[in-house]
Amino acid sequence: MLSEDEAKDLLSFLTLEMRADVKGQATGYILGLTGNRDGCRYLQSKPDFLKALVTLTSDPSIAIVKDCFHALINLSADETLHQPLVKETDILSKLIPKLQDPEFMFSDRICTILSNLSRHEHTCRDVFKALRELNVGLDRLVEIFCTEGFNKKASLHYLAPLLSNLTQLPEARHFILDKDRCVIQRLLPYTQYEESITRRGGVVGTLRNCCFDYVHHEWLLSDAVDILPFLLLPLAGPEELSEEENEGLPVDLQYLPEDKRREEDPDIRKMLLETLMLLTATKVGRQILKSKNVYPIMREFHKWEKDPHVISACEKLVQVLIGDEPEVGMENLMEVEIPKDMEEKLQELDAKEQEQMEKDTQELEKSQNESPEGLER
Repeated sequence: MLSEDEAKDLLSFLTLEMRADVKGQATGYILGLTGNRDGCRYLQSKPDFLKALVTLTSDPSIAIVKDCFHALINLSADETLHQPLVKETDILSKLIPKLQDPEFMFSDRICTILSNLSRHEHTCRDVFKALRELNVGLDRLVEIFCTEGFNKKASLHYLAPLLSNLTQLPEARHFILDKDRCVIQRLLPYTQYEESITRRGGVVGTLRNCCFDYVHHEWLLSDAVDILPFLLLPLAGPEELSEEENEGLPVDLQYLPEDKRREEDPDIRKMLLETLMLLTATKVGRQILKSKNVYPIMREFHKWEKDPHVISACEKLVQVLIGDEPEVGMENLMEVEIPKDMEEKLQELDAKEQEQMEKDTQELEKSQNESPEGLER
């Protein structure tokens, strides 16, 4: 790493007033540092360098701005840099207002940085607070997100995971679930947005987070929102169901065409199942899912699914759909107090499942590295 004198010299080059060629070499060097863990951790203790990178996102040179944004994306991907970036620089006040500029060409990079910074609750609160203080609240974010072609130079797909991260906060969920705002209804169609897996996944994550607030389940399943078809359609395939099974389904799921394809991403399929599972937490939710014939869709999905973790999520949902109702006093599964020994066993099972998932991921990455053409789905 740099000596103190070298670091001081390099920092002097990272100013708006410095000659473009010198400044470009300096930002290129910093970008290289952020390409590995040790470099990021070195910069963690150098808040002046972090401030300089944020300042240079307003540089006249597009090449320099691009390098600075790339470096900030790398830095924000490291959780240990979240606090220094938020507390030691003006990154939020500098970047958030630019999201409203439909001509700003680096808005996608801003969305990625904000998405990274909002992954964990503490800095997520900082991002949420800054959005409100800078008059770019959730209402404006959703409006920008849902406006096709808002920015001609950026896709803004990463606004979806940002919204998902923000809804880990109760106050963000309260806004999304406000019955007078019609926000969640605007997000629902994006569960089938074919152009971007990032947009689909972020919206499904948002819906899942919102479904933790079980007091809204009946409203979400009612005609006012009608969330169920938007969760089921990505999981439904072209299989023929009986006349009776079709008739009991929501209209949008009846008699699907032969070329109907399911959601291609296993993580999104798993989140959709988890969202459905959350909706079964209350008695009214279970009754609605059963009455809407969710089980036949899940039965055919289970036959088709190959991912073991998604299969496990499906089987948990099916058990609720075909099982008996809980005894009196235990109808709300989110309010049931789990005995300590049982909770420890469940945590142990979750840990084993997580360990297996990591092992499967490593094996998949290894096989992909061995095969240049990758794996066929």
